[in-house]
Amino acid sequence: MQSAEVNDFARGAHADFRAQKQTFVRRAAAYLARPWLQCLLLAVGGFIVRMPALQGQPVWDDHYLTHDNPLMKSPLLVLEVFRHSLFLDSFSTHYRPVQNLSFIFDYFFWGTNPYGFHLTNILLHVGSGVLLCNLLRRLIAPWCGAGGENSGNNSRASLLAFTIASLWVVHPVHSGAVDYISGRADSLSLLFATAAWLLALLAHESRRRSVIVVLYSSAAFSGLLALCSREIAGVWLALFLLHVCCFQSEARRGFKLASVVGCVCLLGFYVGLRHLPRDHMDPPPSTGWKAPMRAVLMLRALGDYGRLIVYPAHLHMERSVLEPANYRSSQSWKESATAEYLSVGGLAILAAFAAGSLPRGEGATIRLFGAAWFAMAYLPVSNLIELNATVAEHWLYLPSVGFLIFVAGCAVDLPARYRRAGGALACVAIACLSLRSAARSSDWVNEQTFYERTLAAGGTTVRVAVNLAQIYVRQGELTKAEIMFRKVLRITPDYPFARNGLGQVLYQEGKINEAQTLLADSTNAAPEARKDYPRTWLAALSLARVERDRGDAAGALAVLERAHRDYPQAWEIISFEAELIRGSAGPAAALLLIEDFAKKNWWHYGASLALGRLYAEEGDSERAEGALRHASWLDVRDAEALNLIAAMQVRQNRLADACRVQRRAVSRQPDEPRQYLILSDILGRMGRGEEARLATAQFAHLQSLAQNQTAVN
Repeated sequence: MQSAEVNDFARGAHADFRAQKQTFVRRAAAYLARPWLQCLLLAVGGFIVRMPALQGQPVWDDHYLTHDNPLMKSPLLVLEVFRHSLFLDSFSTHYRPVQNLSFIFDYFFWGTNPYGFHLTNILLHVGSGVLLCNLLRRLIAPWCGAGGENSGNNSRASLLAFTIASLWVVHPVHSGAVDYISGRADSLSLLFATAAWLLALLAHESRRRSVIVVLYSSAAFSGLLALCSREIAGVWLALFLLHVCCFQSEARRGFKLASVVGCVCLLGFYVGLRHLPRDHMDPPPSTGWKAPMRAVLMLRALGDYGRLIVYPAHLHMERSVLEPANYRSSQSWKESATAEYLSVGGLAILAAFAAGSLPRGEGATIRLFGAAWFAMAYLPVSNLIELNATVAEHWLYLPSVGFLIFVAGCAVDLPARYRRAGGALACVAIACLSLRSAARSSDWVNEQTFYERTLAAGGTTVRVAVNLAQIYVRQGELTKAEIMFRKVLRITPDYPFARNGLGQVLYQEGKINEAQTLLADSTNAAPEARKDYPRTWLAALSLARVERDRGDAAGALAVLERAHRDYPQAWEIISFEAELIRGSAGPAAALLLIEDFAKKNWWHYGASLALGRLYAEEGDSERAEGALRHASWLDVRDAEALNLIAAMQVRQNRLADACRVQRRAVSRQPDEPRQYLILSDILGRMGRGEEARLATAQFAHLQSLAQNQTAVN
């Protein structure tokens, strides 16, 4: 009898414990479903995971876009960026003025400090994750049996949206879009696109006409910013229309028609903006891939993308799914089909999407929407359209959202006893992906680490090898650089960057004749090579410097004149040519060259600065000061133009004006010792001895700090 009572008591206690546990889980889930808490967790968690990237140095295109890019140096160029492609001298027709606008913002507040640029990247990514969570909560709610006015507050939909957004925010496959400064176009596009969609939803729910007009106008403007951030935003328009026309059952026919018309008008306006740039090069010849090869590449890319989302190992920015030997004939690609493991993986993913899209279960609509999202975002980067690569990790930034929505739809239809296990698995996945992302972010700490780890991870491409070799050159390891350049040229003998790099190394090693021959061959072939590679004028520039250093200024000038005809917008060529002309024929002859370029490119800081120098040398102080003031407006961080103005005013005995100008230079570069030395000299000439001594003391202090820092490094 006592045994039965004990068993009854144990069963009752166990039942009470289970009831308490279920109550705790329900309360925790309800608390976690609160939107404000989700936003906070996404923001804090996403920021912590990506923090290692804050210490990263510029890598690859970062050097141009965040340092040398003339279109980011002044807020005066806010409208000018819409008249140019992202890269001024490239085959790339990327029209991304909003990305340049974001660089203008960073440069204004941070100068060229990469910390600030990385901070903006992380904030953009985290902000995108927060907006994505809010958007998904609204989209998924009606499909979780929570119709009515409170559908946006449905806890189940809220938890699903939060899980999807959390996995997306911490996923390491997005490293190229977050840790790489130049990759922020993806974050900008997603941020503005999700904001536009949310604004459109709010406008649809509003009943006040004035509010509706403001919200729809804001949505259209945000959508335009998304398109001007990255071309993939066109997919967002397609997704929005797909949802309105096929998944938003309560939408009226008039609203659907208005949405289609609005999106078409927005796209038309964007196409008009894309016709503004005139500075990009003609695209290289098409690869001419046939349909069977494109089909194989599409499947291989799909298999690679699926593997990266599920198991993000061997991450590297330079990826490829192309093995040219397998596609030389229709017979060879058929014979290699058995080795196409990535293609098999792609077929498996297609089969999973097809099976999951069947109308079965409560999560069927979610799965169908996720599959449609992934398909629409994947097709533009699937090798159906010829791009500059066959596969790239950062191209998963948008498709991965659809993939995760599809997986969430599958989880909805799990039996009740497995759902808690599914939730626990999601938590483990978030933790593991966070650790992998933090490790991946550390790969970007500096260029050498990034390229060496990329090669170790399998990203063995000529561009990575050449970039690493150039680092060896800067470090003085010329033998290692020469070996790597020669290895690249054995694989791709006509690669201009490797030929130019090897020529420079040979010249530094004293192998003058071999260097001159190599650079001359590259220069003579430059017009033809331009069809396949950008910036082939580098060989001509290097050859001209070799000729100049050997005392043959006429030979150097002849090389530059020919290069100028082939590359009329290459400022580096024009600048060096003007320098040589000035040395041989005087500043008046060089002025003609610089004036022509500056007139066509009023926004170019270097051209205005050179123009001011030449005017000053000619004795035309008024025009010199005007050109230098114009240059000072085109770069709000550089002080060279202000220093030159101050020097001119000192020579004219305009000491008060020179002091004011030099103080502006100090405010621009408060950590630069030279600025205080110049200011001290001006103050001394004005008889303001105490202020001059203070400026000299600051100069000595900063110089001492710089020397100590150099000793530590």
